Amino acid sequence: MKYPQAQNFVNGKFIDANTQNYLDVISPLDGNLLSKVPLSSSSDLNQAVVAAKAAFPSWSRTPIKERVQVFFRYKTLLEKHLKELAELCSEENGKTYGESVAEIEKCIELTEFATSLPQLVTGEILEVSKGVECRTEHVALGVVASIVPFNFPSMVPNWTLPNAIALGNCMILKPSEKVPLSCAKLAILLKEAGLPDGVFNIVNGGTEIVEAICDHPEIEAVSFVGSTKVAKIVYQRATSNFKRCLALGGAKNHLMVLPDAIPAMTAQNVAASMSGCAGQRCMAASAMIGVGNVDHIIDKICDEARKIIPGENLGAVINKESQLRIEKYITEAEQQGAKILVDGRNTKVKGKEGGTYVGPTVIDYVTPEMSVAQEEIFGPVISIMRTNTVDEALAIENKNPYGNAASVFTQNGGMARYIIDKASAGMIGVNVGVPVPREPFSFGGWNESKFGVGDITGKSSIEFWTQLKKSTTKWNAEAGVNWMS
Repeated sequence: MKYPQAQNFVNGKFIDANTQNYLDVISPLDGNLLSKVPLSSSSDLNQAVVAAKAAFPSWSRTPIKERVQVFFRYKTLLEKHLKELAELCSEENGKTYGESVAEIEKCIELTEFATSLPQLVTGEILEVSKGVECRTEHVALGVVASIVPFNFPSMVPNWTLPNAIALGNCMILKPSEKVPLSCAKLAILLKEAGLPDGVFNIVNGGTEIVEAICDHPEIEAVSFVGSTKVAKIVYQRATSNFKRCLALGGAKNHLMVLPDAIPAMTAQNVAASMSGCAGQRCMAASAMIGVGNVDHIIDKICDEARKIIPGENLGAVINKESQLRIEKYITEAEQQGAKILVDGRNTKVKGKEGGTYVGPTVIDYVTPEMSVAQEEIFGPVISIMRTNTVDEALAIENKNPYGNAASVFTQNGGMARYIIDKASAGMIGVNVGVPVPREPFSFGGWNESKFGVGDITGKSSIEFWTQLKKSTTKWNAEAGVNWMS
């Protein structure tokens, strides 16, 4: 075992969980044992809630311009430890080192946005009548929780923790049991940055902790990122307990490719979108719709896909279960009449035979009713459907239940605008394969890709992590009284 057994982080200290149940943490790169992670109990969660609740009064009363000083220092520490964080991310998640570096760089950008919050939550004040003022201010909620997935061990925690904490809340983070090590390192850096004990806590575990978070009476808000199936359950359970909840689910992102698209640029973008992070991201290209004759572009996509080599510029999928599930989708599509243009099944990397790899896979002549066209595969696989018109392509995109992202590749500005207006997705790209907004613009999809109001990052997150307090004041009795005072 390369690393010590994972522990919970409560009140500024790493402590053992109250459990005898542990899971192995296996590196997808080579199958080696990295660590063991505890399946904590509800009593472990309650211990963290007590610590967070005790820290909240002092932290929330600290002026926001002082609170964000922690995140100026945290940003510097992320930069200082970038290589170490990236290597750890790659080991436990399986993505390439370059992708892991990009993930930490995104953490830095997210933290940079948090440092700007004093300029964004100044509130409003207006003299509504002679001598009478109305004022609004953003007030922290209290103890909040964030439940995060395996596919971005550092980035997704940083979607929530810098903003939620800088806005005055105290947080409990539940990492994925598959990748607990990166979150522990973030806790160390936050403590080094001067975050007071109890403001940030980590409770490791599985389903029991997720349910306990949704049920705990002193947790005010819950954010979740994961599959749509679980997002629905978390949203329903948390809101039934009168909590705020923002739950992000899965996706089936459609790239619409028109005949006038620039072939080389389109092929590079499509291939990178479907294979980046081994396709394990909710913004990955999962389905492509070729409108009209785009055979020349599909040929180039296949050429680009063949340049993507597992173990070199393509990472592993998270575990053997995922590998087998992805390969099953490919085989099923082939049996249903689709044509496998580039086949990533049965991939082995020399020297890393214990790793779990799926090579880049391009499937052509997919029909909309096939499972590869409808379901989230979460692997380096793209399914190509064909239509004669843009409206036919939009009908396919609109019918899919998800709504994270959609993109169009074209040189026709009017057609691009038409698709932006008609696509049923929260994030749209034009000649961009992964249309993730950069800060301060917020991340969030539509339909069954998101449950709750608002987005998880950017300016939109302010409304989720705070509540508005409105005050009306009058001091000059001589001003008289009218209907507004």
